[in-house]
Amino acid sequence: MPEKTPLFETHQKMGAKLVDYSGWMMPVQYVSALKEHAAVREAVGLFDASHMGEFELRGAKALETVNRLVCNDVSLCADGQAMYAGLLNEAGGFVDDVIVYRHSAEHMVLCVNAGNIAKDWAWVCQHIAGSGVTAENQSAQTGMLALQGPKAVDVLSTVGKLFSGQAVAQLKRYHFAEGEAAGIACTLSRTGYTGEDGFELYCSASKTEALWWALLEAGKPWGIMPCGLGARDSLRLEMKYPLHGQDIDDNHTPFEAKLNWIVKMKKEAFLGKGALEKQKEKGVERLWVGFVMVDPGIPRTGYAVFHNGKQVGTVTSGNFGPSVQRAIGMAYIDSVCAQDGTVLEVEIRERKAKAQTVKTPFWQKGA
Repeated sequence: MPEKTPLFETHQKMGAKLVDYSGWMMPVQYVSALKEHAAVREAVGLFDASHMGEFELRGAKALETVNRLVCNDVSLCADGQAMYAGLLNEAGGFVDDVIVYRHSAEHMVLCVNAGNIAKDWAWVCQHIAGSGVTAENQSAQTGMLALQGPKAVDVLSTVGKLFSGQAVAQLKRYHFAEGEAAGIACTLSRTGYTGEDGFELYCSASKTEALWWALLEAGKPWGIMPCGLGARDSLRLEMKYPLHGQDIDDNHTPFEAKLNWIVKMKKEAFLGKGALEKQKEKGVERLWVGFVMVDPGIPRTGYAVFHNGKQVGTVTSGNFGPSVQRAIGMAYIDSVCAQDGTVLEVEIRERKAKAQTVKTPFWQKGA
């Protein structure tokens, strides 16, 4: 049976269409995925992200241990800063992509993807054994809401405060702080998966419903909308944000996914470093690129991609991009034809439709 977030019954009462996503019953939309997408781009939307997982690591060697687990360099973070990173296997592939929250050098939290909680937990426990670091899987006790959009800061400023005395609006991108929203204790993080300004709020699972209703009430003057997975997917697609299990996985490395910036090769040994060193020396044979459809058709996951009559890759994600008003997609293709402007063909229902690689992200604010 699929897992349920603390908001499952709330979503039912609100009339959301629920689907099984990564083993969780989640809302795919409330009224319209297109309207929810537009609300986030133009004003503000609220997502239930309580299906995500949270692991807390503590100990004198917490920083050293986490730095060995991930390919980015958490020592470059200040306390109160978050960092996007790859949790890699020995072959350099993605066990998962994660957000690392540095409370201090002795206290770290990893936010992991919903479908990977059990796998990631086993992986982390295996690789911290003997380090003296203690780990706690807090996923079941933690609720998470994502308040996203250009008006998110206005909404949260009306009901939120940081215990540091800093104004909510002053919290920098990819930084977090302890505080409260509508009187509910939260970790407020200026992060998100939409390409818009916004916050992700972590609270006790038992307080998630109260926080949900409080944010929806506070957001009414700005036209807030509850949003589902449909809008979440189209928003992240327009930004070329990867989805683990679809765009990145155990068989794809950060170099292949063009995520070189999250790999700090000068750092001391980390899991997967040896494999990445060999790949860097040899060269990458396939690259993850973005493309737009020139001919009619929607590219879907698994569709074959051709160049000059030869199959050169496979679509990992694709759909209609509401903000860019055209069909867009991502694919791993042979690196020799991965330059921007390359003409490709995507096999859609037994016909080949013309497409072209482009610079990403597909959507940029003000462009």
